[in-house]
Amino acid sequence: MPGKISLISKFAYGMGDVGCNFSWMFVGNFLMIFYTDVFGISMGAVATLMLLSRFWDAINDPVIGSLTDKTHSRWGRFRPWLLFGAPITALLLVLTFWAHPDWSQTAKVVYMAITYCLLVLGYTCVNLPYGTLCGAMTQDIDERAQLNTSRSVSAMIAIGVINIITVPLIGWLGNDNPKQGYLSVAVIYGLIFAACHLFCFRKTREVVTIPPQQKLDLRTQLKAIVQNRPYLLALLGQLLFGFILYGRNADMLYYFTYVEGSANLFSFYSMAIIVPSIIGAACFPQVFRWTGNKGWAASLFSLFTGMTLIMLYFFSPKEDPVCFYLFAALSQFFFSGFNTAIYAIIPDCVEYGEWKTGLRNDGFQYAFVSLGNKIGMALGTSLLALALGNAGYVSNGEQNPEVLAIMRHAFSTIPGVLWIVTAFCLLFYRLNKETYNRIINELKNR
Repeated sequence: MPGKISLISKFAYGMGDVGCNFSWMFVGNFLMIFYTDVFGISMGAVATLMLLSRFWDAINDPVIGSLTDKTHSRWGRFRPWLLFGAPITALLLVLTFWAHPDWSQTAKVVYMAITYCLLVLGYTCVNLPYGTLCGAMTQDIDERAQLNTSRSVSAMIAIGVINIITVPLIGWLGNDNPKQGYLSVAVIYGLIFAACHLFCFRKTREVVTIPPQQKLDLRTQLKAIVQNRPYLLALLGQLLFGFILYGRNADMLYYFTYVEGSANLFSFYSMAIIVPSIIGAACFPQVFRWTGNKGWAASLFSLFTGMTLIMLYFFSPKEDPVCFYLFAALSQFFFSGFNTAIYAIIPDCVEYGEWKTGLRNDGFQYAFVSLGNKIGMALGTSLLALALGNAGYVSNGEQNPEVLAIMRHAFSTIPGVLWIVTAFCLLFYRLNKETYNRIINELKNR
């Protein structure tokens, strides 16, 4: 049937996000504590890098996005980037987690800056075309919802596995030497990253073509973006998403290590949330059918994510394990639904933009989504690092009450309030299913 996608292609597309998370979620959850507690880099230097690296993203994301739109090959516009970019990025992941604690502080900072910026570039060259590929595989709004559900379910499984096995794997492979443990895990995760994207390349196809002879200069593309209101709301959602998610993720291992007293609790926490995360992601298509609007579906999921996260502040996994893990499971259930919905919005905004302006620039639009997410990530992680550093954080030592309070709030109340703010913003998303189908019909008749 026109626009329909085979089951193996949906599975392969989902596997692409498995690969993404074995790189980027590993970076988001473990790189900051690796830099401070294993590599021996100061919290201030880490915070500065996270902020300054976004200027690098501001350059390379739109450039890579434009290059994907201009790519012409027998494999399509986006799939070749998976084929060639994934192995290189896997190598960069390994180099990023290669610690040199005996070097001088200056040498450490220089090495950190170079490897991290190259890793970010490599990841952009793979993740940006991967994310854009969804819109090139079909224009059917329900098929896209299923593609993004496959992607999100796969991602939630991968994240759960990463969070459960990484801490014990570092200890086992390193034989209680964190330096060797992190490097060994990076090698394994790099291989998984490359293999998943090569499988995605092999089993997917691009069928949506761009309008002939369209202009793709920077001014024209930026003007088209400004006229695309659904896209601007999606971009705001991605900025908030990155800020909340990665700021909290960077805090989690600190929280369990120093507030709760055991890094191993992070693995137990991850086991408790893996099944709810899969179910939550799988529930998105049903919520979308109820609302008829992906933005409103994302808003509902975001609201309940915030409410349940705030409740976590009042419980401890050691003193109130039942209540703690109950609200942890609920928050992950709702977050997974939001994660699916927010990415399902992006391809629809591309069609709206083509209908509104006559310009189709999938890669360029996804570049700003990626940039917004990374800016949010930079702000979340760097503000956490600055707050902990100013409060007197001591690596591998006993923390003062102010540091512990920051870790507690960064784990629960702060992200909870911000998820509620995100829910309010997405209520203004107006591109519903009926409007989208009308737009597609008008595009076909042009």
